[in-house]
Formats: sequence, structure tokens, C-alpha cells
Amino acid sequence: MFDSPLSASAYEVLGVDPAVDHDELRRAYRLRLRQTHPDTGGDAAVFIQVQHAWELVGTPESRAAYDRGHGFAEENEWSGWRVQTVRADTRPRARSYGQPGGWRRERYLTLIREWAGIGAEVPDPYDPALVRQAPRELRRLLADALAEEATARTVADLGMGFTVWHDVAAGSDPEEKLDHVVLSPSGLYGVMSEDFGGVVGFRRGEITGPSLGVRAPITALLARMRVTARAARVRFGGAIVVLPDDDLVQAVTPMGTVRGVPVVVVRRSALGMVLRQGVPGVRAIGGNELFDVRTRLQQTVRFV
Repeated sequence: MFDSPLSASAYEVLGVDPAVDHDELRRAYRLRLRQTHPDTGGDAAVFIQVQHAWELVGTPESRAAYDRGHGFAEENEWSGWRVQTVRADTRPRARSYGQPGGWRRERYLTLIREWAGIGAEVPDPYDPALVRQAPRELRRLLADALAEEATARTVADLGMGFTVWHDVAAGSDPEEKLDHVVLSPSGLYGVMSEDFGGVVGFRRGEITGPSLGVRAPITALLARMRVTARAARVRFGGAIVVLPDDDLVQAVTPMGTVRGVPVVVVRRSALGMVLRQGVPGVRAIGGNELFDVRTRLQQTVRFV
């Protein structure tokens, strides 16, 4: 919430212009509380958003800090949408290949400059004021790149028993990439990292929501896993879709077996636990088989 390129700003949640004075801001907050309170028929999720928005802009000090960090002030200091790398430390890390979020980052940088127009200067393509004005599809590219980078950091922290390939080509179109292939003692997983910009639901083995349109994320993930499995002559044990914590009601949502593959949708904060413990119904991999699967993938994986 609020820190995704797709999320509404605190001012949008409160239903006011960013330039309003403090008294008008307070009146808007009180009105939105009444409108969204669950006891009067409001949406509990939106009610929580309204309270969070007020925490961010409810005092002159917090509002000034929020404005600087989110592109509403002349001097902006937000840097969270720039390239995020896996931090270096002395602990054993997971083996990692490819650049997480790299394709979507490059695509975003190309399209944001095209959108700005020929001859227009774009000194900082991650300036929150610029990002906020960009078309939703451009903001979604950046949001998904951030989601993939977050998954990469989580997997890297799991240690040497894990191997991950990022931005794996799964077709002639780079859009048809597999975000992550994760090999672990608990199984071999295809992983999709997404940010749809809002709370999602589920229906008939698929993710649903107003921001998805005609997209069918789980269907797409399974199709890309099949391409990778055929090329490497391996068998995926399960599929995982990773979404922002605020977009899921519960930490782990089992989707059952879809087209013969166990599928779960998880919050980002729960991904490490799921990969360590394994997805229900997925066969663990160990010994020579783990080495054989890693070798087959290493020899066949191509990156977008």
C-alpha cells in the first residue's frame, strides 16, 4: 500500500487534492472514516487504508516527509523504485543466475522515455512525480520489476541449498518469461512475482480482481513452466504466485492441483517459509536427483 507504483496515494485514498490545507484534509479524513466504516456498510479493507493514509499525512511533519518521498514536494527524496540489488554479506547465499526484474526494468526505461516525448529530458525515470503521471501499463512494469527483485532477495537469504534462475525465457516473446525457477530440497518450483495494485480474489483455480482484466496469471505461469520443463527434461513439483502482503487476505492460499500441479498464492513475507517447508503435495528432491535437475536446468535455461 502507498509504496507501489500502482497504489493510490494517501491523498487519493482520502479523496482530496494534495494542495489542500490541513483543516480540509482533516475534514476529508473524518468523512472517509464515516463512509468506509464497516458498521455503516463500508469496506473494512478501505477503512484500514483510510487510517493508514491519515498516519502518513495527518501531521505537518509526517505530511512534509510523505510529500518529499512521494513526489508531492519540490524536493523529492524517495529512492525506493531505483534498482534494488541483493545485499552483500558474509552468509552463504543461494546460487542465483540471471537478473531479477531486469527485462521489465529495461522495458520500463524505454517506454517511459517514449511516453515523455522526443526531446524531453528525463533526468530521473524513477521520480515518483513522473511515475505517478505515467500510464498504468508503464507503472505496472515497474511494480512487477520491484516484485521480482523482492522475491530474489528472499530466495537469496535461504542459503546454499537453494538455486534460482531469474527471467527465464519460455517462448519467442520476452513477455512469456518465467519470473523465477527455484530448485530446493522441498521441490522444484515455477514462481511468478506480481503486483496487481489491489486486493485479489480467487475463482475456479485462478486469481481474479478488477485490476487483472482478462489476465489469467496461474494459467500463464503453468504454460511457461511446461515450456521450461520440456526443454530441460525436468518435472516441476509446484507453482507459486507471490503478491504484496496487502493484496492477500491470508498469508498462504492453496489453490489445489491445477492441471496436475499443486499451486499456492502467497504473501511476500511468507515466501521463505513456503519454500523451506514445501508446498503440500510436492515431492521433495535430494541427493543425486537434486544435482541432476540442477545440471539439466543449467544446461538449457536461456534468459530474456
